[in-house]
Formats: sequence, structure tokens, C-alpha cells
Amino acid sequence: MSKDRPYVLTIAGLDPSGGAGILADIKTFEQHKVCGFAISTANTIQTENQFHEIQWTDLGFVIRSIETLFLNYKISVVKIGIASSLHDLNRIVSTIKLLSPLTKIVWDPVLKSTTKFEFMNIEDHLHIDLNKILSKIDLITPNSHEAEILFPDFTSNENKFSTSILLKGGHNEKALGKDLLFLKNEVLELLPSEKNCFKKHGSGCVLSSSIASNLALNQTLKEACKNAKIYIENYLSSTPTLIGYHYV
Repeated sequence: MSKDRPYVLTIAGLDPSGGAGILADIKTFEQHKVCGFAISTANTIQTENQFHEIQWTDLGFVIRSIETLFLNYKISVVKIGIASSLHDLNRIVSTIKLLSPLTKIVWDPVLKSTTKFEFMNIEDHLHIDLNKILSKIDLITPNSHEAEILFPDFTSNENKFSTSILLKGGHNEKALGKDLLFLKNEVLELLPSEKNCFKKHGSGCVLSSSIASNLALNQTLKEACKNAKIYIENYLSSTPTLIGYHYV
């Protein structure tokens, strides 16, 4: 029963195709047997391979939605997806921590869609202290392109930032599928299996929401990332199309 499950919240966009955003997150939450809530930061018109339009949700509306859920439920983990700006991201993260300091936060920094639509231009917000925002976040899950934008001086053998980082290997041409988990004093390699995986729309959403679910189930960050990798590989291998099937 849902009352026996930990509560996990996704704050992300609505993709009507269901391959990404809050619909994909909720599907993932259910497969992990956690009780999922969702707040939409944006409504989009898109398919798995075309992006047409976005309509951002008013930030005040998002904040009031967060406050309402946290005042009524003990939410263990929050997964955050697209936000229109670092300013909005900071407001969202700060509100969560003010209401529930122990709630864990996973941020999937979706800067562009797979169809190259730009959600957030980091260069427009250089005056905002990104590291201060990251200090309130437990894990960030960028791919290599997003890491280059967020952390221009990022190196592959240290983590000098104020959060843990899972560097996804889906765009790593030298070692395809090898993820790197940067903890405070350790770098852990998560190697791909021999599954026949196919590209998927929203794979980053599924991975980050799987990690969030695992954290809510009291797994350590290492365990949560390792088990999420198994889940995402099952998802990537489920169909040869851009939208996969969720199953355990």
C-alpha cells in the first residue's frame, strides 16, 4: 500500500509522449515501489523525436505546490528536471531545504532536449553562484556535454564541487556507457553490461528518478547509482525505438 512506501517527488516538465519528464519519472517511481508525486515546471508540445513548444509554469505556482505537498507529506527525496533558469532552480531547492532540511535532492541538469531545444542557458546566469546551489543538492547527473557547460574546469580525477556528481557515459565516445560517480574523496566507475542498449528519449530522466527512488528506499548513494544503472540498461534494451518499456 502507498502509505507504507516512501514519498518521492519529481519537479520537472510534462512531456506528452511520456518518454521524458514527470510522466517518465512517475512510471519509474511505480516500478521501484515508492509513492510518487509530481509538480510540473513546464508544459510542452513534443514527441520522442520532435520538440515544438514550451510553456513555463509560473515560479510562484511551483513554489506554492511544493509548500502544499511538504506541509502534508514527509517527502524523502526530490528529483528535479528542467527549470527555466538558475534563479528558479535556486528558489526551488532553497524552498525544499527550508521546509525539510533532511530531504535529499537529485538534479538532472537537462540543459537541452535530445532535439537540441535549449531549456537553460547557463551563460545568462554567470552572476549566480552555482556552487552555492549545488551545496544544497545531494547528487547531480550531467552527461559529458552538460558537465562541460556547468563545470568548465572539471577534471576526471577529482571532485572539488559541493555535491556528488554522476557523470553519465552515454555520450562518451571513448568509453560508451561507462559512468563515473564522483564522491567527496572517491571516484567510482560504473561499467556497462553486455546488454544490447538503444538510444532512448528521456533516458536521463529515467536514470535520475531511479536513483531518487533507490535513495528513498534507504540505499546508499553508491548502491542507488549502481542499481539505477541496472534499471536504465533494462529500459534501454527494452525496445529498439526511442521510447522504452518500464519493468523490473
